[in-house]
Amino acid sequence: MKKILAISILALSTMAVQAKDIVDTAVAAGTFKTLAAALTAADLIPTLKGPGPFTVFAPTDAAFAKIPKADLDALLKDKAKLTAVLTYHVVPGKVMAKDVKAGKVKTVQGSELTITTAGGVMVDKAKVTATDIAADNGVIHVIDTVIMPK
Repeated sequence: MKKILAISILALSTMAVQAKDIVDTAVAAGTFKTLAAALTAADLIPTLKGPGPFTVFAPTDAAFAKIPKADLDALLKDKAKLTAVLTYHVVPGKVMAKDVKAGKVKTVQGSELTITTAGGVMVDKAKVTATDIAADNGVIHVIDTVIMPK
């Protein structure tokens, strides 16, 4: 009985320290419900649960709320456009805040983001409001605006 109990406790402690991927980390935060719905609609969940590593500039629910409802509804129904917008928020590799430099960065979507660092970090026209939310396959930096590819 003691052996079974010890194995059960070991299994539970291993599960508790297991890191979460980008998607699970974002969902657990509770402020990315719209992003999670958009990732599901674009079939990007399996990609962001993959090995990565990825750096995701994640817009909050409040950021998505800045988009007029009709425009957001249309975007969520247009899988190709939605995929382009969402992958524009993702950079290959794991870039921590201390490693961010001003300049152009190529996204998974193929276009470049413009990063500025004067007076706080901006990604295109979005302000980075929280950094270095670690996941086992990358990192999340929170932004206050949904950014659109050019």
